[in-house]
Amino acid sequence: MELNGVPLHPLIVHVVVVLGPLAALTGLVYAVVPRWRWLLRWPLVVLAVVTAITALGAVAAGEDLLASRPELAPIVEDHQEAGELLRSVALGYLAVSGLAAWALGGTSALASGRGARETRFGVPVAVLLAAGAVALLVTVYLAGDSGARAVWG
Repeated sequence: MELNGVPLHPLIVHVVVVLGPLAALTGLVYAVVPRWRWLLRWPLVVLAVVTAITALGAVAAGEDLLASRPELAPIVEDHQEAGELLRSVALGYLAVSGLAAWALGGTSALASGRGARETRFGVPVAVLLAAGAVALLVTVYLAGDSGARAVWG
């Protein structure tokens, strides 16, 4: 997979490296600050979806790059494992974000209070979302660090 002769993997990876932590930080704020949930609900879900899709794309593009350059296999072994873990965590975070968007309600920005949502399973879902956000942050770091070490030494 290439784009104008450039392997697609490093291009997609940069999307994951930027949006993954942003999705995780959005999830942390969503879990901890109920009065901002009305504002963060859709950005949380959209960021989680885009992060999961780009993580899937990054792994596929990385596998394609490795197939075209098999001599890289010993160098990128740790990075490959970290990337596959990140893909799984991003998909899990997508599921947890969807659950949190459904389950965690909160106040509305409207003065009338219309649009406020009921909270279902509040504390357990908030803890699960926060744990998923931390897991996403850690795995993005691990995958990025191992990739940088493989490329730059």
